[in-house]
Amino acid sequence: MNRKKKINDILKKKQKRANAKLHTSNKPRYISKAERAKIEAEEAAAKPNEESVSSNEVSD
Repeated sequence: MNRKKKINDILKKKQKRANAKLHTSNKPRYISKAERAKIEAEEAAAKPNEESVSSNEVSD
């Protein structure tokens, strides 16, 4: 009985893993609060440079 149970458990786990691979989530990847702040700071630092470049192009 134990041998059958062990084999069945192994097969069930294998099937469960295979099904999990097929059903991937469309949920976006989690980004921590610190990482969001870092990205926002980088964008803010890049924005003034872009604005000054675009304003110079318009005046030319």
